[in-house]
Amino acid sequence: TLDLTCRRTPCFSKFEEMEEMVNMEAEINEVQPLLLSVTIGSALQSYFIGKKCEILQDMNRHLEAILKEKRDLRKRLIKHRCQESLPIEATYHKSIVELLTEAVTFIEKLESHLQSVRSTPQIPRMMHNMDTTLSKTEMLMIELEELTEQILKWEELQKEVYSN
Repeated sequence: TLDLTCRRTPCFSKFEEMEEMVNMEAEINEVQPLLLSVTIGSALQSYFIGKKCEILQDMNRHLEAILKEKRDLRKRLIKHRCQESLPIEATYHKSIVELLTEAVTFIEKLESHLQSVRSTPQIPRMMHNMDTTLSKTEMLMIELEELTEQILKWEELQKEVYSN
């Protein structure tokens, strides 16, 4: 009964209000960091979703351009080439034919020219190998000459032995 009578008095009602306010502040302090993290998380999520959306839109535009180019290329391949060629005056026909034959010859020889260009850095090594091979060949020639001389001497000796 004392508690009931005490609480009805205006003095204790202030304590009760103060206690409620402290409890509410404590709840706010507990909820506030959660609310902040949720707000930051949603802001970051919307930012990254926006970036992903931009990337997907760029990719979509790129793929649309590729499809459009593919369609245009198919149309060009289906079309006859004579519809797109430029008219050439009769006086230049001979020159065009010569130019085309030279172009075909160049294209045929292009691979060998490219291979020559690719092998250019290897020329010093190839020259060294050739020098070594030439030296060995010269040594073999000298040996061959010596053997030839020995064979000729042996042959002369054999003739002398048979003649005696």
